[in-house]
Parts: sequence; C-alpha cells; structure tokens
Amino acid sequence: MRKIPALLGLIFLPLFLFAGEAIHFDTHLDAEAEMRLLLNEAFYSYVSSDVEGACDQLDAVFTDYYRNTGFEQGVLEKISAERAQNITDWFEYIKISMRQGVSQKDLRGSYNQLTYLLRVTAGRLDGREEPVSEARNWTKTAEEMAGILTGAYNKYTAGDPKGARDDVDVVYFQYYEKLGFERIVMAKISGERASTVEYQFSAAKKAITKGDDGEVKNSLDTLSRYIVEDAAQLDSKVESALGVFIESLLIILREGFEAILIVGAIVAYLIKSGNKKNTKPVYWGSLAALGFSVVMALILNALTSTASGRNQEIIEGATMLLAVVVLFYVSNWMVSKAEAEAWAHYIEGKVQSSITKGSVFSLAFAAFLAVFREGAETILFYKALLAGNQNYTNMIWLGFVIGAAALVVIYILIRVLSLSLPLKPFFLGTSILLFIMSVSFTGAGIKELQEGNLVPVTMLPFNFTVDILGIYPTLQTLIPQALLLAVTVVLFVFQLKKNKQGALLKTGSA
Repeated sequence: MRKIPALLGLIFLPLFLFAGEAIHFDTHLDAEAEMRLLLNEAFYSYVSSDVEGACDQLDAVFTDYYRNTGFEQGVLEKISAERAQNITDWFEYIKISMRQGVSQKDLRGSYNQLTYLLRVTAGRLDGREEPVSEARNWTKTAEEMAGILTGAYNKYTAGDPKGARDDVDVVYFQYYEKLGFERIVMAKISGERASTVEYQFSAAKKAITKGDDGEVKNSLDTLSRYIVEDAAQLDSKVESALGVFIESLLIILREGFEAILIVGAIVAYLIKSGNKKNTKPVYWGSLAALGFSVVMALILNALTSTASGRNQEIIEGATMLLAVVVLFYVSNWMVSKAEAEAWAHYIEGKVQSSITKGSVFSLAFAAFLAVFREGAETILFYKALLAGNQNYTNMIWLGFVIGAAALVVIYILIRVLSLSLPLKPFFLGTSILLFIMSVSFTGAGIKELQEGNLVPVTMLPFNFTVDILGIYPTLQTLIPQALLLAVTVVLFVFQLKKNKQGALLKTGSA
C-alpha cells in the first residue's frame, strides 16, 4: 500500500513540473505584481507564527515565479548577473530572518526592499524608465522608503555597512529625487526643509561609515520620521485649482528670477556703457541656454538611478561652480569701471577692442550659465508638479505662462530703471548683485557635490539654512563662501582705491 502514493507521485510529478513551467505573464510587471501578492501571503503566514509555511511560500515564489517564468534569465541577459544575485540573496536573507524570529517591523523592511528590487527590475525589463509606484500617494511612498531604510539598518547590524549605505542611496536617488519627492517638498513646504532632509541622508551614511551603532539607529530613524512627516503634510494638502496655479507660478518666478536678474543686469550694463551692439551675444547665449536646458534636464533625469544618480548631483554642482568663476570675474571687472572717469578712459583707450571680444564673451557666458542652470532646474520642477497633479494640469500651464510673462515685465523694469541710475551706483550695484549670485552658487554647487558623495559633510551644531542664498549648516559650504567673501572685500576695496586714485591723477593733470 505504501508503494501506491510513491507510484502516484512519479506519475503526477511531470504534470506538476509542467504546470510550474506553464506559468506565463504578458509582462514582467505582471509577474512582479503576482509575486508581490504571494510574498505578502508569506509575510502574514509568518505573522501567524507559521514560520515553515512562510518559508515554503517564499521558496515557491522564488522557484515558480522568479526562476521558472524566465524572470531571472531576463535579468541575467538584459541587466546584470549582479542584479540577479542581489535578488536571490534577498530571498535567502528573508528566509533566514524568518527562521531567526525577527520582528514584524524588521521583516517588513526586508520585504519592502525585495519588492522594490523586483519592481524596478521588472520595469527595466519592460522598458520603463522610472520605478513603478502606485500613484503619487506620498504617505505610501514614504512607507516604502522607511521600509528600505529599515532594511539598511538590518544590513548594517548583519555586518554589511556598504550594503546599508547603498540602500540609503537607493532611497535618495530612486525615491526622494527620481519620484520628485524632493522638488514637491521644496514647492509645497520649503527649500529649507528639503535641505534638512537631504543632509540627514548624509548624516545617516556618515554614521554607518563611522560604525556608531546608536548613531546609525538614531540617524536612520530621524530620516524616516522626516520623510513620513513630509509625506503626511503633502497628502493633507487639499489640492485646488488656485493652489496648483500658485505653486506653478511660484516655481517659474523663483527659478527664473535669478536668471532674469543676471541677464537684465548684464544687458543694462552694456547699454549704459554705450555698447548696445554687444547685447546680441548675451541674448543669443540666453536663447542657446534654454535649448541646452531641455537637453540637460533629459540627461539629469536619465542619470537619476541607483547606479548613476550621484552623477546628476556632480554635473549640477560642477555647472554651478563654473558659474561662480565667471560671475566672480564679471563682478570684479565691473567694479574696476565703477568710476565715470575710469569708464571714460576705458572707452577711449587702446583696450577698446577687448569689450567686443574677451569681456563680451565673459558677459554672454555668464548669462548662458545663469539661464542654463535655472532652466534645467525649472524643467525638473515642473516634471514633478505634473506627475503629482492629474486634475489641474491646465492650471499648471496657466501659472507657467503668467509667471513667464511676469519675468519679461521684471526684465523690462530692470532695463528701464537701470538706465536712469547714475553710472557709479549702477556699476557697483550690478557688481554686488553678481557677487551675491556667486556666493549663492558656491554653496549650492558644493551641496550638490555633497549629495553626489564627492565632498564630505561636516554638520555644524546649529541648523541655519537660507536656501535662496545657498547658505547651509556645513563647514564644506560655509568656508568657501567665507573665503570668497574675504577675497571679494579685499579686491573691492583695492579696486575702488585704485579707481579713486586714477580719477584724482586725471583731475590733477587736467
């Protein structure tokens, strides 16, 4: 009698194997959705104290859905063996964790990490650029992020600090930046809050590297709390047509105002100095920057991934620091012409040709960089705003159009009013404006490099942030700004004395 079950097993085994291989899905995302459901069933089996049953269900998902459907093979062929091994390791890690009796919270964190990997992988296999997320419910997104951060802590305690840091980067690049969380926080809460959260990411990674167990737990918990709090605040905001319109309007005004100030000041400078014909390169540079902004926004969006998201920050930071060099040069060049006599001598002297060559190129390049940087940033802001508002898209575009028109009016006012100002106050004011922009770009540029893990972060005991001026509570941002300020003051005083002496000598000789 005992041989009968064994005989039946041999007869039906091929059918079971065939049935396992027969599982088919139209897309990898469909397979991922089914795996997620079955993984949740395994999780609740564990919650019900059926550990072995949960482990068996986990094994079934891995074998029947990940491996036998060709999902794993697709990962090996189209992505990498490393990604395939990473997913396999997470299945095994979760099974070991269940047998060790981990808490439900810690297990949920590991589950969220695995389902995230499966979702992103399925999206890539199906040709999707972004991680798939079930709508822009920020609370739900924040829960996923917090789950991955819990997984990061689990990896740290298991002796894998590199894996823990990588998980923190996953949350930052694939969620906080890629899904537009950061930009929505900046638009609907404040830029200062976004900076606080961004530096908390750095603090968490620094604690993991340092190896302070208590600080790692505290920093990751604080980061999770910040994210959950912001998500709750975002979801609690009742969207209205007027509210969306104002958000859109403020984005274009905030991002475009700096560029308009710089371009307007440079054009007014050329007109006021009798070089109106040289405004064309500035205009063409600004128009070219708009086109390049679109290309750069596409590049930056494509770079925001786990592997290369830090490259986006490095590119943005390098662009800002290049702008600092140009703006600083132009600012000091204008100071040298602050005296009417100095400018008259400049116009009449043999160096007249330089205003049509090197100096005009510098001015045009400064305008290009200002528009280029702000343009790419604006596009990414609107991308996030459009993704988060499906009901009032028309109000987004209305806010953009009215905001752009307002910028044109601001530009005209700058030109008209500047032409009525005396020469010396105008040159000095323009120079100071460009210097302030260079200080702002210095802080913002270094902050981007910090987010790209290229520059370390040393937080100060106070949390004083002025996002619009690029002032952040880290030594790496404040020290270069202080040095820039000191050098500028010295050059400013020296140049004014030189101009004054030159004017006195010219008066005496007359």
